[in-house]
Amino acid sequence: MAQLYYRYSTMNAGKSIELIKVAYNYEERGKQVMTLVPATDNRYGTGLITSRIGIQREAMVVGDDTNILELYMRENEKRHIDCILIDECQFLKKHHVQELVEIVDSCEVPVLAYGLKNDFRNELFEGSYYLLIYADKIEEIKTICWCGRKATMVARVVDGKIVKQGDQIVIGGNDMYVSLCRKHYNDGRLGPSK
Repeated sequence: MAQLYYRYSTMNAGKSIELIKVAYNYEERGKQVMTLVPATDNRYGTGLITSRIGIQREAMVVGDDTNILELYMRENEKRHIDCILIDECQFLKKHHVQELVEIVDSCEVPVLAYGLKNDFRNELFEGSYYLLIYADKIEEIKTICWCGRKATMVARVVDGKIVKQGDQIVIGGNDMYVSLCRKHYNDGRLGPSK
């Protein structure tokens, strides 16, 4: 029976490389996967899932108005889709998550969504919120803070300082965001001497 999986973590935990690995495993067994990425994430180019260690995979782009169910139906007519994989799922809209639920429940195709849970202000993204509501399985991919504790927060860093106000979505990488434990997110320490 197909399920909707939500696999979340902070930044730099290996979500994208995990997705690429899952896609490879499916394809190695002769299965067809449909990979998706929201248009919002264009750090490495449009329609690319890219791991920080440099491995890339092409993906179909999901815009705010994209109907993922219709996209799946069109693609499934061309080739039988065995699994749907989505990177940066925090940028999905409510209707996207509901369309994924329909694919799982009516078409019996598993969907694995990878992304952040909370933003730099420690608030849920829209996609994360609805995935927490609708997902059949919720799994945390763990990473650590500079101190060795489990990182649960994403801090936005501007001029060497943590900021906790501003637009929710500002695309950036290691130069702008760092994963921290709750203690160091709250006290603003970015390292042992910072």
